[in-house]
Amino acid sequence: MDGRQHDTIPSGFVPGRYGIDAYGNGGFRFADMSHRGSVLMLPSGIRAWAATEATGIDLAGLRPVIAESERIELLLVGTGLDIVPLPEALRRRLKDSGIGLDVMQTGAAARTYNILLAENRKVAAALIAVA
Repeated sequence: MDGRQHDTIPSGFVPGRYGIDAYGNGGFRFADMSHRGSVLMLPSGIRAWAATEATGIDLAGLRPVIAESERIELLLVGTGLDIVPLPEALRRRLKDSGIGLDVMQTGAAARTYNILLAENRKVAAALIAVA
């Protein structure tokens, strides 16, 4: 990146794998950028994600995760301040794609993602922004 602080992910996608430097205030900091809103942290890069609450997580929103299933063993889902289970059909679809699932609060998911990323694990995260 160019070292400047960005208010959002340019073009909705940043290639590469990055740890999360901070979260809260409605967004995330990573790769010398800040992004307001939710994110998908994938092996191919970081994508802006339209989900704003856990009940809105669906197959359409997680298609980029499934598209990279060969490179993902575990998906961490941060559902905001509260833990909200995902619908059984969505859980089954991820399992059928070979992706393990762990649902937790966004803060815990962000911290866990950083640890697993540092261990070079095949991890992805779908994180709903929190205030």
